[in-house]
Amino acid sequence: MSINLKELSARLGLSPTTVSRALGGYSDVSPVTRERVQQAARESGYQPNRAARQVAMGRSDAIGVIYSAASEFLGNPSFREMLEGLSHTLEQTETDLLVATAPRQNELRVYERMVKGRRVDALLVAQTLRDDPRIDYLQRTGFPFVAYGRTAEPDGYAWLDFDNEACSRLAVLRLLALGHRRIAYVHSPLEMNYAFQRHAGYLQAMREAGIEPDPAWVLGGSLARRSGHAAAQQLLVLSPRPTAVIVDNNLGGVGLIRALLDAGVRIGRDISVIVNEGVPEDTLFSQFRVAAVTQPTAYTTGQALGELLLGVSGRQPLAERQVLRQPGFVDGDTIGPPPE
Repeated sequence: MSINLKELSARLGLSPTTVSRALGGYSDVSPVTRERVQQAARESGYQPNRAARQVAMGRSDAIGVIYSAASEFLGNPSFREMLEGLSHTLEQTETDLLVATAPRQNELRVYERMVKGRRVDALLVAQTLRDDPRIDYLQRTGFPFVAYGRTAEPDGYAWLDFDNEACSRLAVLRLLALGHRRIAYVHSPLEMNYAFQRHAGYLQAMREAGIEPDPAWVLGGSLARRSGHAAAQQLLVLSPRPTAVIVDNNLGGVGLIRALLDAGVRIGRDISVIVNEGVPEDTLFSQFRVAAVTQPTAYTTGQALGELLLGVSGRQPLAERQVLRQPGFVDGDTIGPPPE
């Protein structure tokens, strides 16, 4: 027969508030007490009234992610994999993940409704901008959040990001070592901070090698396959055309490779290609391995974001609030020396 919170508290000689916070995993309850309470709850068959606990503690037991319906988020396998890792971490504390869509022009209003209605305990802000009004709003209100990426002013809030300048530098240095000098670059919109940083890393690495990139080699677009496809078509008509190209996002890389194949280009011989983050595993390019700047898997990134979100929402202590991860490089069949 199950017991209620009051009876469990009496058995343990603790206040109901302490027992409730111990069961909720709060950091202000000592690990010894948390373990004692959780073991007693298991042994006694105690099942908390979740709705009552949420009201009493002023919590929703949910983390929110808001994305624009016009974006490529859910069309990107890496983003879905990140959400899976995030959900796995949250599930360990019985915290739900709420994914909401918002019209791009009214995205901030959805943030305001989430915050004012206390629909979630913390928010994940993805695809951060150089100057991001979402982060400005959350900082003004004091609402807990974690940024998946930094802004131009990265101090004062929790974030997880990658060393984006190093991403482009790795790619440029690998191509320079193979003998390339006409290295093109295809990037996402530069108002996105990661795109701005990767673009800056490309320019710096090229200039340090004594190469001033031709403006015709540098093409902007969107986070979409069609953008990479269009960029490849523009590069192919240049004379002389680039002998190598770096793409700063995986979906753009898929589109660019598709366009080169359709044009009969021998990738890795006529033109070398490096894709930041690689191409999604479900992309049907079985004839070669795509050379890539790599990052920790999207799944483990989601797990790490979950730990940060639980920390800022008060569910567990944080060792650090800002995490910067370093990229790696994986060679593939899509790069080689420049054609003679």
